[in-house]
Amino acid sequence: MPRFRTAVPLLAVLLLLALPAAAQMPGPHGPPSVGVAIAAPHRITETSAYVGRIAARHRVALLARVTAYLEQRDFVEGAEVAKGDLLYRLEQGPFAADMAAKQAAVAQAQAQLQNATLAFNRAQSLLRTPAGQPSLVDAARATMLSDAAGVQAAEAQARASAINFGYTEIHAPIAGKIGRSAISVGNVVSPGSGTLATIVSQDPMDVVFPVSLTDLLALRQRYAGAGGFGAVVIRIKLPGGQIYPRTGKLDFVDNTVSASTDTVILRGTIPNPRISDLKVGGATQRALIDGEFVTVLLEGAQPISLLAIPRAAVMTDQQGDYVYTVDAQHKVVLTRVTLGQSTATIATVTAGLANGEQVIVDGLQKVRPGEVVAPGPASAPMHATPTALSGAATAR
Repeated sequence: MPRFRTAVPLLAVLLLLALPAAAQMPGPHGPPSVGVAIAAPHRITETSAYVGRIAARHRVALLARVTAYLEQRDFVEGAEVAKGDLLYRLEQGPFAADMAAKQAAVAQAQAQLQNATLAFNRAQSLLRTPAGQPSLVDAARATMLSDAAGVQAAEAQARASAINFGYTEIHAPIAGKIGRSAISVGNVVSPGSGTLATIVSQDPMDVVFPVSLTDLLALRQRYAGAGGFGAVVIRIKLPGGQIYPRTGKLDFVDNTVSASTDTVILRGTIPNPRISDLKVGGATQRALIDGEFVTVLLEGAQPISLLAIPRAAVMTDQQGDYVYTVDAQHKVVLTRVTLGQSTATIATVTAGLANGEQVIVDGLQKVRPGEVVAPGPASAPMHATPTALSGAATAR
């Protein structure tokens, strides 16, 4: 009985060896399945990002125009002031006295002129009598003209004194936010004392940023048919990463390329309203601060149509970006592409692909160029809207 059980497996082995080789091989599994997406135009808002700085549109450094004691400061440091507000008051007594003396000198000069005018008229009337002498008339005329010049000089000195008296009050020349006072009350200030305080305008603000000449030419070409730079919308990403809710407009392109950086300075203007009624130490708060660094996002005012594919389909090697496409015979083809703007999910293609081509998205790791595959829809179909991509793209 044990001998019979041993003979059965041996017989099975001999029969297997006797079969043809083709019968021993497993059946074919067919070409590998891959998920593909169709390259098609999508409405996309293009965005380019640059590092910029917020700058006040108007900036004024307050200086003392005369030498005097600082008697009074009439503003809260860091608060917003209106144009014409009184900010500093200097000692006025010496200037008031000087102005009164100069006005008295004007009155004295006017009296002398009046007397000289009477003498001239008297000498001129005597010319019609035997007692009249032309030399006396000429002398009287000269005295009258000299006294008239004296009146003008006295009036000029009185005006200068009044101007100096006016300099004892320093008013805000613009509306804006005033900074810290550099000199406290009780000190003597003069034109050599330097800046007393600085006022910077608040609304709107400028944003200044450098753009490489290559990027500038590309931007100019991109928006040439859409109204030029007037079709560009400026968005700002704040240092904390938040997107500033207000948008701005580009209003200046410099006329010189920097020799050291090969960049051109661009400037835009953007609103900077108050943050509700929030105040810190009496100072009104706004989102944009003069001098802060921000990320400037240049967006097209209108979305444009660009050929787009899923970002997951794009691969990169030492030669650049490429994708795997499927031709009419279902063969895999390695296709080099030039990408435009990209997000985490979508990439735009500016060269290398045609509308309607099938791009492999799923199964990239199991295919090789020239291999026959079985294409099917990708697991995650591509969806793109102008809103979804607006402000999300970055310059490559």
